[in-house]
This record gives sequence, structure tokens and C-alpha cells, in this order.
Amino acid sequence: MIKKPIQLLLSGVIVSFGLLASLAQAQQPISDAQVGAMVEALRQAAPQTKNPNDGLYSEWQVKPETLKGWSKTCLKRELTPTQFENSPVLARSVVSCITRRELTKQFAATNNNEIASVRGTACWWMTGNYTGCNKGFTADYVQKVVRFYQQERSKPTVTQ
Repeated sequence: MIKKPIQLLLSGVIVSFGLLASLAQAQQPISDAQVGAMVEALRQAAPQTKNPNDGLYSEWQVKPETLKGWSKTCLKRELTPTQFENSPVLARSVVSCITRRELTKQFAATNNNEIASVRGTACWWMTGNYTGCNKGFTADYVQKVVRFYQQERSKPTVTQ
């Protein structure tokens, strides 16, 4: 009779530890290196239209209507396209903020699968959706982002 409550208690403790371990894994923060690699991959993969008046701004080729929401979210103020275009530091800051947010969502959605998270974030960056970028131009774009991301992540980190 006493044996069953002890087994039940031990089972509960074991299950609790298992749940805590899985929650800890699910909440791993995205590193600055991962964000930096993704930001750089998005910059390198940005489609170049060769049209200076294409309506896209900065090295990341961001639409003005997108920029308004992103800058308000990240900087608590709206940037004009000209401000975004003319300040690489501000542009990188906004792109890094949004990239961190989206990578974090994707890491949670993919059970911390780094490459799947990069793919989902790249697809979202191009289309606004996390999936559906498996053929045509968007598939090529996502693959480019993954390749540039892996190149960035393979570079040795510089410590100061």
C-alpha cells in the first residue's frame, strides 16, 4: 500500500524534470551571432533590380509600408524611407530587431531546428508566410539565404 504512493511520487518528479528540460530547450534565446548571420544573409540575398527607383530601400530592399511598421515596433518611431536608406546603422538596427523576432518564432515552431528556422524566416521575409517557398523564385531566394547564413555562421567569431 505504501509502495504505490512512493511510485506515484517518483513518477511525478521524473515527469516534472522531463517537462522542465523540454521547456528550457524550447526557450533557448537566439544568439547575437545567429541574428547577425541572418541579417547578413538577408542583405546578401536581397534581389537587385538594377532600377534605382524600384521603391525598395536600403541594402535589404525593404518596402516603405513595411518599414513604417518595423521601425515603429523596433525604434518606437516611424522612419521615412530616406532616413532608412541613408543610415546603414539605423537600417541594420531595424532589420536585426525584426530578424530576432522572426527567428525566435521560427526556432519555437521548428523545435530549435536552426536551418528550418532560417528557411522559414527567409520565406517570411520574401512573402509574409513561413511556408510555401519550395519552388520558383522564392525557393531560389530561400536557398541563397540559407547558403549565405551557413557561410556567416562558419566564420570564426571575433572577440574583443
